[in-house]
Amino acid sequence: MQDRQPDSSRRRFFGGAATVGAAAAAVVALPQVMPAVGSPAQETLLPPPERGGGYQLSEHVKRYYRTTHI
Repeated sequence: MQDRQPDSSRRRFFGGAATVGAAAAAVVALPQVMPAVGSPAQETLLPPPERGGGYQLSEHVKRYYRTTHI
């Protein structure tokens, strides 16, 4: 009987599958990165107006409007 060596393409496939599986497990296991409390990216909220309304053209709203342009 002949001892057959597996194809190198098959080895690469299973090696790649193992690598992808290990990377996926590492991503799931690592804690998610949370922004620091009080970071400069956070906006200070103004108190709501006394007579209702409440809409403010903040940077967040402006950024949203920029994403809706086609």
